[in-house]
Amino acid sequence: MTQNQHCGLVAVVGAPNAGKSTLVNALVGQKVAIVSPKAQTTRTKLLGVAIEGDAQILLVDTPGIFEPQRRLDRAMVSAAWSGTEGADMIALVVDGKGGIGSKVTAIAGALKDRPEPKILILNKVDVADKPKLLLHAEKLNALMHFADTWFVSAQTGDGLPELKSALAAAMPTGPWHYPEDQVSDATERALASEVTREQLYLQLHAELPYASTVETEKYSEREDGSVEIHQQILVERPTQRAIVLGKGGSRIKEIGARARTELAGIMGRPVHLYLHVKVKPGWDEDRDVYKDLGLDWVE
Repeated sequence: MTQNQHCGLVAVVGAPNAGKSTLVNALVGQKVAIVSPKAQTTRTKLLGVAIEGDAQILLVDTPGIFEPQRRLDRAMVSAAWSGTEGADMIALVVDGKGGIGSKVTAIAGALKDRPEPKILILNKVDVADKPKLLLHAEKLNALMHFADTWFVSAQTGDGLPELKSALAAAMPTGPWHYPEDQVSDATERALASEVTREQLYLQLHAELPYASTVETEKYSEREDGSVEIHQQILVERPTQRAIVLGKGGSRIKEIGARARTELAGIMGRPVHLYLHVKVKPGWDEDRDVYKDLGLDWVE
């Protein structure tokens, strides 16, 4: 350990679509978590590693916390709360435009008596009504004690340098946990599944809500240094398979092409990506799928 190193864990929590993943990516300085306009895009907790001066800030991006309806929902919410374990600080991220609904007040209630220092981050200030932002901040600070309140836009970067400096200053003294060039704890194999899933969300919008997941079946390096990835997109029904394939296979080609380009950029080498779509009714009740997603099986 070099002199004066600091390292700590910040759990980033909030309701779905508060912009947690966008915020983590912005603080890390590159993409580590997938993002889409759809709520509940993040399914499992993921660690992003941000560096500021002598401090390494370990940001745990967690799934949005909401009232779970299905087993997959319960597993995601369980992953979100487990992401706060051992945290040096908890950051509650709130959509400044959407305001404070029952989901946000429920999370604040659950955090209220936790011993860790907590900060409030009102996100999306670039699109929010300014007077309302102050009211949101007052209301939440009345519900529970926050050490600090921040107004930021993860999208435009507004307020992020100041937030990052403050997080760095709050980190306890201790050696860095990760090498300087590592930005996430996700394996390339896991990242490959996530990038393809992001394209499903971005390209299919409401046509294929939560009825799909992506499994990486084979991940290998070729002799020329490129990577070969075979993935299976699981859907519930034949009609959904048809949606993913598109007319004459046009949609799946586009999903594959964009995912391949993004993965090649992230990995810094050529990627050969092969996708196929499988109808698997009740895939979200299969223990192996949960294992592949990195989620615990929740009864």
